[in-house]
Amino acid sequence: MATLGTNELIIIAVIAIMFLIPLFALIDILRNQFKDSSNKIIWALIVLFFPILGGILYFLFGVKQKVSKIDF
Repeated sequence: MATLGTNELIIIAVIAIMFLIPLFALIDILRNQFKDSSNKIIWALIVLFFPILGGILYFLFGVKQKVSKIDF
């Protein structure tokens, strides 16, 4: 039985992160409300069309556009 080396584990970790960042971004977008309702659609499209970069950009800039619980 073959064991995984360091290089293979790094590749698996990078691939997992590439799938998890957009997944978590989309979940966060869909579960929250935004100050402008069109921003939700725009961020979802950005994450869908540019998964890794869109997810990173969402967590850097898009999270600030969400409505906080106190704003209700």
